[in-house]
Amino acid sequence: MVNEHGRPILVVDDDAKIVRLVRTYLEREGYTVVEAADGASALEMVEREDPALVVLDLMLPEIDGLSVVRAVRRRIDTPIIILSARGTTADRIAGLAVGADDYLPKPFSPAELVLRVGRVLARVRSDRGNESSVLAFGSLSMDLDRHEVVLAGRPVTVTALEFRLLLTILDADGRVLTRDQLLDAVYGADAEAVLDRTIDVNVGRLRRKLGDPAGSPRVITTVRGVGYRAVVRRSVRATERIA
Repeated sequence: MVNEHGRPILVVDDDAKIVRLVRTYLEREGYTVVEAADGASALEMVEREDPALVVLDLMLPEIDGLSVVRAVRRRIDTPIIILSARGTTADRIAGLAVGADDYLPKPFSPAELVLRVGRVLARVRSDRGNESSVLAFGSLSMDLDRHEVVLAGRPVTVTALEFRLLLTILDADGRVLTRDQLLDAVYGADAEAVLDRTIDVNVGRLRRKLGDPAGSPRVITTVRGVGYRAVVRRSVRATERIA
């Protein structure tokens, strides 16, 4: 299996045995692997290696894993899978809320991790390759090639997961989507392992980024007891890129 554009997978964990195990399984599938043992080194590797995906422990020296996710998300949308011994529901929600694309608690199956890596990368490739165009929804534009969102001329930094979620809601053109429908659309085959609450957390984060006040949303609104729908409708389909 070839990484997107030949870019490596970055594995970040201070347990050398786990790093070796993950590296062995990923390399068997044809992935190139680079590694880091602490949060500070992880951020340096992200800058230097431009990885296709990051597998990240939370309990790291120097800079903890959640802080690493936040720092990466402020700059780029590289997909992140958290691999952590902190496996409570609260921990998973916290990890996904700060921008991780998936969360696998320890102890874990290396084969399952490889499967999840492949699925996350496939989703990212699908998101970027489905349609080479810019979609406009009122004052909001989504560049499907560049994975960019612009609202009223202001770039909005979103994760790959948030991009999928926003596109799914907007593409429904005003129809209400239930949490189950959104889970299926965003997570695909992994949806059964993800909590309904995850959708609420990610929609909430998206609305904050889009500047939606709770009382008067301009992009996404909540339909109580059902799910979410877009306030804006598609206005233009354009082939030119967002400048």
